[in-house]
Amino acid sequence: MRPQRGLLRAGGKSYPCAIGRNGVHRQKHEGDGVTPMGAFALRRVLYRAGRIPRPRTRLPVTPIGPRDGWCDAPDHPAYNRQIQFPFPASAERLNRADPLYDIVVVLGHNDAPAVRGAGSAIFIHAARPNFAPTAGCIALRRADLQEILRLCGPGSKVVIA
Repeated sequence: MRPQRGLLRAGGKSYPCAIGRNGVHRQKHEGDGVTPMGAFALRRVLYRAGRIPRPRTRLPVTPIGPRDGWCDAPDHPAYNRQIQFPFPASAERLNRADPLYDIVVVLGHNDAPAVRGAGSAIFIHAARPNFAPTAGCIALRRADLQEILRLCGPGSKVVIA
């Protein structure tokens, strides 16, 4: 069985986190449940303005709107990019009923440029109770995520090993 939990280290501290249900791997494929291995830039922060205050960070911050989503259709030109619903292809809603995406850190995974099928929507976001595994993202306690974001700015990266 592959590990589904890890530690995120930042600012001299370690934070428990959930990872993909199929662990960490060098090769990431759309829908495989793997958290990709590598060093990824923290691109920007999205948040639910109606639920939480604007996160304190030096990264770019944008509120999540009711029509916001993320394209996960490998054959679509908007693959692994933020989109607006209605949308003609498969996409994940960012405006969720649960609190998992109240804060979303967009990672620079498969985005320069996006390669079809190499994985999409790899984020750092809030964890489920008991740190249940993710579909490939890193998930932290919301308070830990907010604490870490205060340390982050342009040039910040996460290293997944």
